[in-house]
Amino acid sequence: MKRNAIIIAAGTSSRFVPLSFEKPKGLIEVKGEVLIERQLRQLHEAGIKNITIVVGFMADKFSYLAEKYGVRFVLNEDYMHYNNTSSLIRVLEHLGNTYICCSDQYYEKNPFMQEMQESAYAALYAEGRTDEYCLDLDENDKIHNVSIGGADNWYMAGYAYFTEDFSNAFKEILREEYQNEIMRKMYWEDIYIKHIHELPFMHAIKFTNEDLREFDSLDELRMFDTSYIDDTRSSLLKYVCYYLHCEQGDLTGFRKVSERDGLAFIFQYKTEKYLFKNGDITRC
Repeated sequence: MKRNAIIIAAGTSSRFVPLSFEKPKGLIEVKGEVLIERQLRQLHEAGIKNITIVVGFMADKFSYLAEKYGVRFVLNEDYMHYNNTSSLIRVLEHLGNTYICCSDQYYEKNPFMQEMQESAYAALYAEGRTDEYCLDLDENDKIHNVSIGGADNWYMAGYAYFTEDFSNAFKEILREEYQNEIMRKMYWEDIYIKHIHELPFMHAIKFTNEDLREFDSLDELRMFDTSYIDDTRSSLLKYVCYYLHCEQGDLTGFRKVSERDGLAFIFQYKTEKYLFKNGDITRC
C-alpha cells in the first residue's frame, strides 16, 4: 500500500505573534530543528516521499524545501479569506492513502512508522473543560461523533490519515460543500463532522502531551524550548527591548490584535500591558 502526505502550511498562525509576522510558524526552529523539516524527515524515515505542501502566507520562504526534500508545492491564494478547506480542495487529486498534516506540529517519536489499516485522527486528552473538538469513542476507539467543547475527553489534535476509500468518499462531499461560502470559512473537520455517518469510520490514535506538541503561542513554546526565553529570534522583539531598555525574557503575554491594524500585537512587560503597532509602542 503506497502512502503519501499532504502538509497544510498556508495560514498566518495569528496567535503566534510576533514570530509569525516574520516567518511562517512551520519554519520556526524548535530544539535545533525546523518544525516542518522535522516532520519531513520523519515522513522520509517511514518511506513516504510523495509529499505535497500547500502554501499561502509567505509562500516563497518554503521554496528551499523542494530541492532539500523533493516536495511539491500547491499555492492556496485564498488563505486570507477561507479556512483549511481552501487548502484541501486544491489537492483532491493527491488524496488516496494519505496523511493530512499541519506544518507546525512536533512529534517526539516518529508517528508515521506504523502500518495504517483504517482512517484515523490523532488525539490528545483534555483534563477539565476544553473548547477543542471532542471525540465520542467506542471501546475500539472508533469515532462515532464529534462535539465542539467538552470536559475530561479525548479531542482532535495532530495528523489525520485517510484510506483510499475514505478519500474517495470525502472528495465528493468536499466538492459539493465547497460551493457554499459559509463552508469555505470552516475547517475540513467541520465537513467531516457534518457527514460523519456517511463516511467510513475513523478511529482515534491516542497520544500523550509528551509525544505530540502544538505550540499556540510564544509563551507555550518557551515552556518546551527554554532557549526562546532569552532569544526569541525576533527582530521585532529586539526593537521592543531596545525601546523599553529590557531583556527579551521580560516580555510575555503576546496577543495579536485586529487584522486591520496591520503589524500590531499586545504584550506584557512587568505589570503593564503595551501595544506594538507598526513600529510604535504605547502603554495600554
